[in-house]
Formats: sequence, structure tokens, C-alpha cells
Amino acid sequence: MKTFVASSKNLERKWHLIDAEGKILGRIATVAARLLQGKHRPQYTTFIDTGDHVIVVNAAQVKLSGRKEDQKLYRRHSGYEGGLREESARLVRQRKPIRLVELAVRGMLPKTKLGNTMYRKLNVYAGPDHPHSAQKPTALEVA
Repeated sequence: MKTFVASSKNLERKWHLIDAEGKILGRIATVAARLLQGKHRPQYTTFIDTGDHVIVVNAAQVKLSGRKEDQKLYRRHSGYEGGLREESARLVRQRKPIRLVELAVRGMLPKTKLGNTMYRKLNVYAGPDHPHSAQKPTALEVA
């Protein structure tokens, strides 16, 4: 009996479109991460990138549940002493609204080289327009 191992060479990757307007950030991120990893496919293999491409539009209108808009902090460090910078989700949304979705999805992907290649298949746009209409993405409804 032979074990099936998926090959990324003959894999047909699809394009999915997620409209984030009025949807909760965590719900969108889990669906997007699952699609990027390929866990929705029957030929899913842990050590091979079998995932699809994901487009997220209207990222500026994504909802945060509870009081996360003011309480959730995004931290980054420059590498120097005293180089820790903190911003609330409200300030991140004003400065660069697509970062909310990008960071949420990135945190749900593996922290390896394979996770980096999965993350490169994510396209996030603040408004309703995107340049990927030639790929004919299928609209996906998030609960």
C-alpha cells in the first residue's frame, strides 16, 4: 500500500475573494489562514504548500469585537535599547488599515519558511477594488 504525498508542481491553485466589510477580524483571519495552508483540500500535506491565493477587500471596515479597538496593542521593537513601540488598534487602523488583517492572518500561519511562502499568497486591500480580476476569484462568505 502506497502513501499519498501531494506535489506542488501539478497542483491547481484557486483564488478566493473575502469581503471584510462589517465582519469580525478573527473570523476572517481563520478562514484566510485555512485557505492559505490548504487545509480545505483532501490532498493536504503538512510539509508541502498546497494552499490557494486569498484576496481580502474592504479591510478598513473590519470589526473588532468588544473594546479591542482601544485595548488591543500592536508592538514592534527596533532592536535598540528602549526601542519598543506600542500602538492601539485604532491608531494602526488610521495609519495603515490593511495591517490589522495582515498581522491577524500572519499570526495564524506556521512560523517557518513554508509559512512565509503561504503568507505571500495573501493580498489585502483597504477598499473594494483589487487588481486580480483576471484570475477570476470566487467570492467566499465568512460567517
